[in-house]
Amino acid sequence: MNPLFQLSTRRYQKEIILVKQALADLEKECDETNGYTIDVPFEKFGWTFFNIQISEKMAEKIEKSGMMKGALGFKIGEQMTNFIGHYLETKGSNVRIKKIDY
Repeated sequence: MNPLFQLSTRRYQKEIILVKQALADLEKECDETNGYTIDVPFEKFGWTFFNIQISEKMAEKIEKSGMMKGALGFKIGEQMTNFIGHYLETKGSNVRIKKIDY
């Protein structure tokens, strides 16, 4: 199953550039191509929401590489959510992240 996360922001045009660059960097670190997809955004109450889906292969590489070491959470889905959120934050993004399915 591919991990699916919902991101939300009030500054979509700025944040989407940062998110795409961060995920491209993560692909390079995992030595993976086509490691993620970004769905069409939608707006609600002044916020823009969009989903990102991490490929199974890239998620597996993240889990096995030790990148998630120190990520908080009792279950692997929580740890992956916290890892992705923190990774995006270290790349300058200020989006909110929520796990949809893992």
